[in-house]
Amino acid sequence: MALGMFRADGKRSLHGSVDLDRKWEHEGPPPPLRNYLVFTIFTCFCPAYPINIVALVFSVMSRNSYDEGDYDGSRRLGQNALYVGIASFIIGLVIICIIITVHLTGNDI
Repeated sequence: MALGMFRADGKRSLHGSVDLDRKWEHEGPPPPLRNYLVFTIFTCFCPAYPINIVALVFSVMSRNSYDEGDYDGSRRLGQNALYVGIASFIIGLVIICIIITVHLTGNDI
């Protein structure tokens, strides 16, 4: 096979399409790992706990796919980890703002 060619005998994608099921077959170094592990660990300190854990799981799955040689799958899982981590961070900020607003209004119930 030529340099940079893909083969379609990798894992099935989440969408079920065959075009995304590719493994990297390149004679050079593999693409850099982008699993956003540090960011997803940081989002675990936000108060949106179920979403934080999902982002962390996607990040760890991305790292495992990279170690197995499935670089396209690792890239997709890393992007999912980033998107879920951003959503978790925003939801956490909204929850913190609501808690501060309720606390500062001084409504004693």
